[in-house]
Amino acid sequence: MIKHKVVLSAVVILAGVGAAQAQMPDPIALRQAAFDMNAGTFGLARTIVANKLDVKPLETGARGMVKWAALIPSMFPKGSDKGDTKALPEVWSDPAGFKKAADEFGAAALKLADAAKAGDADGVAAATKAVGDACGACHKVFRAK
Repeated sequence: MIKHKVVLSAVVILAGVGAAQAQMPDPIALRQAAFDMNAGTFGLARTIVANKLDVKPLETGARGMVKWAALIPSMFPKGSDKGDTKALPEVWSDPAGFKKAADEFGAAALKLADAAKAGDADGVAAATKAVGDACGACHKVFRAK
């Protein structure tokens, strides 16, 4: 009887682990959603700069970009190079370079957040350009067109 309970307990635990793993979001879909939100914040920054609007509302989105930048390298686990992705093999073959690109993006986004918080329109304009440059530099090496 005790053996049956142990076996039953093991089955229940393993089934729970399998169910938990099945509920994990697809890393490709997750990173695409985050990159879309990132693009939305960047687009808003460009619109605000171009139209000389109040820069302070950009702070929250820019701080989100900083947080996202720190997560980017972990969002490309092994095996997530298959499927609907534009990530190039260099993401996995040059993880140090990929992390460096994400860090540079994060540093630019932090400058954007700080300039927005300060209400510094010129600083926001410069930081918006730096964010765009960081994104473009990463895309040249790590993303298919």
